[in-house]
Amino acid sequence: MRRFSVRPTLTLKGRTFKGLRGWSGKPFHPPLTDFPIAAYVLAATFDVISAIGRHHAWAREFFHAGTYVFIGGAGVSVLAALTGFWDWYRSSEQGTQARRTANTHASIMLTVTALALVDIALRLAAYHTRTHPTVAILVLSVVVASLVSLGATFGGTLVYEYGFNVENAGDSPVWHPSDGDVLPGHEKT
Repeated sequence: MRRFSVRPTLTLKGRTFKGLRGWSGKPFHPPLTDFPIAAYVLAATFDVISAIGRHHAWAREFFHAGTYVFIGGAGVSVLAALTGFWDWYRSSEQGTQARRTANTHASIMLTVTALALVDIALRLAAYHTRTHPTVAILVLSVVVASLVSLGATFGGTLVYEYGFNVENAGDSPVWHPSDGDVLPGHEKT
């Protein structure tokens, strides 16, 4: 019995292109969200470490690292917001619990992005003069990390509990013992 299946996951053949939403079975939004979530949590961690060690030379390096990570996270957040909006616009119907949950998720994440931009502005203003974050930057970083985690929880609910934009295989042959792979768009039993 074969132990690995690679080609069906990596192929786009047989998948329908859906514009900013990605391809059927390969949406753009979910993978784009991973980087900003990790970036904002790491940046807050770097800020806490920098604040605790503010009397050490390495505190400046953690503060600067947090700045770079915040900038990278914000850049990818823009792409995540665009693809998320398109998913919301094209894939959810008004008046449903899924739409309300998506609205909550979007509101939290847009707030996170706005606060991250404020955090970046404060960081850049203090970048050359500070060796550790100001109290305002530290608090803002921790709030951003907390909110992005909360927003990700709502996003996870949409996908894992509601199956939002998930192309469910149902009783697909991929769950039956076999030596052959099933490619997207092919029915194989």
